[in-house]
Amino acid sequence: MKGKLYLVATPIGNYEDITLRALNILKSVDFIICEEFKEARRLLSHFQINKELFSLNEHNEKDNADEILFKIIEGKSAAIISDCGTPLFSDPGHLLVGLCISQNIDVVPVPGANSLLPALTASGFDIEKFYYYGWLSPKKDVRKQQLIKLKSINEVIILMDTPYRLKSLLEDVVKIFGKNIPIVLGYQLTMHNEKFFRGYAFEILKIAEEKKLKGEFVLLLNNRKNF
Repeated sequence: MKGKLYLVATPIGNYEDITLRALNILKSVDFIICEEFKEARRLLSHFQINKELFSLNEHNEKDNADEILFKIIEGKSAAIISDCGTPLFSDPGHLLVGLCISQNIDVVPVPGANSLLPALTASGFDIEKFYYYGWLSPKKDVRKQQLIKLKSINEVIILMDTPYRLKSLLEDVVKIFGKNIPIVLGYQLTMHNEKFFRGYAFEILKIAEEKKLKGEFVLLLNNRKNF
């Protein structure tokens, strides 16, 4: 009998956000697939879980996916986790999931923590509809072109980027969308220093500069023409 592949969401900053189901799955599977051993071991050690680990990241997914697939076909059950949050969401694992589906292996999502929904629900914006763009290009010129295209979308737009590009991203938003576009910056979500900064783009840029903000974030732009 073939095994199963579980897609297990893990906390994005606060270990108390792990679900009972996630813990039960991680304890019961034969092995765990992770992005980086260091992050996975820290999490699993906290919950006193000791399992064989296999690495699957952007650098080795093509090489390692087949080996993992064969183990599951042989009857081993596996859980895939990302460094934090919901796996495959802006993270590796798509190739492995596709291979499992092609072999009629059950792929079981185990929902839990993510940064997108907390940012949306606490934003104060109307979130019945929204446009998730996600991670922008690290190349400055490409990133600007991406933002220029996004300007034509009449929705709440969700952007993500690395902590050290927060200030430059806000600068680009001010230049391209205008200084008075309403935005919400969800900063360090679920962590002890979680904070929501709400206001116009130029105001949030000023705050980011004054406070020298440098942490994980989700940025929401209210680009609706009638809000």
